Amino acid sequence: MLDLRLLAEAAAEHGAEAAGHATPVAFGFVGPGMWVALSMTTLILIMIWKKVPGVVASGLDASIAEIRKQLDEAKALRAEAEALRGEYAAKIANAEKDAAEMLAHARSEADAIVAKAAADTTALIARREKMAEDKIAAAERGAIAELRAKAATAAATAARGLIAANHDAKADKVLVDEAIAGL
Repeated sequence: MLDLRLLAEAAAEHGAEAAGHATPVAFGFVGPGMWVALSMTTLILIMIWKKVPGVVASGLDASIAEIRKQLDEAKALRAEAEALRGEYAAKIANAEKDAAEMLAHARSEADAIVAKAAADTTALIARREKMAEDKIAAAERGAIAELRAKAATAAATAARGLIAANHDAKADKVLVDEAIAGL
């Protein structure tokens, strides 16, 4: 706080001393503020005479035109990107739909193949059963025929043995005479 007071007193003393001095005057301009105003006015007049504002404006206009061009290109690119996005979204939706259809078709084909395989298996089993039954029946017929042949052979052998044992030449003569008489 003491420092601020000292500073204020020093500024007041300096102002009192400066008031006692003479201020320089040149060309009727009193004080440095007038000289600054004159130099700024001169600078502005030179800039206008050299057409600096036009150059700056044309540079700004060119920058604005370039920025507008870039914005238009960006809008066109965005529209193109949106169109591509929509197109690819539609393609993805169609691909998903096609994949679902393919999966459903594959499932139906698999079900049809399983059903056909089951039907073919049933038919094959029926054919094999029929073939087995036919083989069994053929084996039975063969066994019966073989048994009949053996029985006929055994009966003929037994008949021959009985005839040979029971018939002699006399009995044969009686049988031949009876057969002739029966004619």
